[in-house]
Amino acid sequence: MYLVADENLSLTEYFFSSFGTVKTYAGRGITVENLIDAEVLLVRSVTKVTPQLLQAATDLSASHKRIGFVGSATIGTDHLDVAGLQASGVTVANAPGCNAQAVAEYVVTAILTLQPEGAVQAGFTVGIVGLGNVGQRLGVLAKRLGWRVMGVDPFVIRDDIEQMQLREMLPQVDVVSLHVPITNKGQDQTYHLMDEETFAFLKPNAMLINSARGAVIAEAALLADFAHARAKGVEIRSVILDVFEHEPKISARLLDDLALATPHIAGYSLEGKAKGTEMIYQAFCQWQAVSPTRTLENMLPTLPQLFNPHKNLIEQLPALLSVLYPIQQDDAALRACLRDDEHLGESFVDAESFDRLRKEYPLRREWSSYGDQG
Repeated sequence: MYLVADENLSLTEYFFSSFGTVKTYAGRGITVENLIDAEVLLVRSVTKVTPQLLQAATDLSASHKRIGFVGSATIGTDHLDVAGLQASGVTVANAPGCNAQAVAEYVVTAILTLQPEGAVQAGFTVGIVGLGNVGQRLGVLAKRLGWRVMGVDPFVIRDDIEQMQLREMLPQVDVVSLHVPITNKGQDQTYHLMDEETFAFLKPNAMLINSARGAVIAEAALLADFAHARAKGVEIRSVILDVFEHEPKISARLLDDLALATPHIAGYSLEGKAKGTEMIYQAFCQWQAVSPTRTLENMLPTLPQLFNPHKNLIEQLPALLSVLYPIQQDDAALRACLRDDEHLGESFVDAESFDRLRKEYPLRREWSSYGDQG
C-alpha cells in the first residue's frame, strides 16, 4: 500500500509504516502528481482535499489505484469536502478533541503572560465562543483558575457554563476566546463573526484571542478597531492571533498592533499531535478491518514533576510559564519572518519561513506531563 502524508504529522512512521510505503510532503504543497497510485492520504488543516483532487490522481495512475481513505489529524474538517468525498466512496476520518487541551493551555498562557495581575483579581471573566472540545476544556481550566466563565454556542449546551447570545456576552467579559469552525451559511455562520459591528460590543480593553480559524475575525475590522482606539487617544486592545484571515500572508501592519502572534501552533503539543495521528490510525485500522496494535503508551518521554498537587493552580502557574511555554519566543520567531515586498511597498511574513516554523516547531508538552492533576 502507498500512503501519502503531511510531513508535519507526528509519529506517522510508527503508526503506519507496517501497512506499506509512507511518503511525506509539505502539506500546503501536496499536488495531484504526489497522489498518483496512493491509496491513503493523511493530512492536517493546510491541505484542501476534494473528490476532484483525488479523481485527478486516479486518472493519471497507470494502475488506476484510487485513494479510499483520507485522515486528517485535526479537530476541524473545513479543509475537507467531507460530503463530496464520502459520496465518492472515500472513508473520511478526523481527530476531534486531539489537541483541545493544548489549545486551552495556549489561551491561558497568553492571558497570564499579558495580564498576570489582572487575571488574579476577583471577577475576572472569560468569554468562550464555541463550546466544543476546546471550548469545554478551556472552561474547565478557567474555572480551576478561579475565573468566571461565560459561553456562546447555538448548537451546544454546557450545564457548567453560563451561556447567552454573543452580543449579550461581549460587553461583560475581560477576554474573548474564539473556538469555532468556519461556516459561511445561515444565521449562525462564523465567517467574519468578529466584524466592525461586533467589535462595537466589546469592552475597549477586552482581550481578544483567536486560535480557531483566521477568517472568524475580519482582518479589516480588526485594523479598524485599532485605528478607532488611536483616534480616541486610548490604548489599543490586546489581541492574540495564532491564525490569520490571509494566512500565511501576514502584514507587518497587522503584526505591529498585535500583543502576541504565533504561527498556527496553538495545538502543537507533543501529546496533541501524537494523539491526532493515533486517532486517525485507529480509524484507518477500522477501515482495513484489522485490530490496532500500536498505542501512544511508552512513546512519550517523562519529565520532571513541577506542579505541587497541594497548591491551587493560580498560585503556581504564573511562575512556571517560562518553563512550560515561553510564548514570547514564538511571537519573536514569527516577526523575524517579515520580508519587504518591493511591489506593494509593505512587509509581509514570508510564506516559506512561516511553514518552516510549523514544520520545525519544538513541540510543547502539556501540563499533565509536568504533574498537573487537573
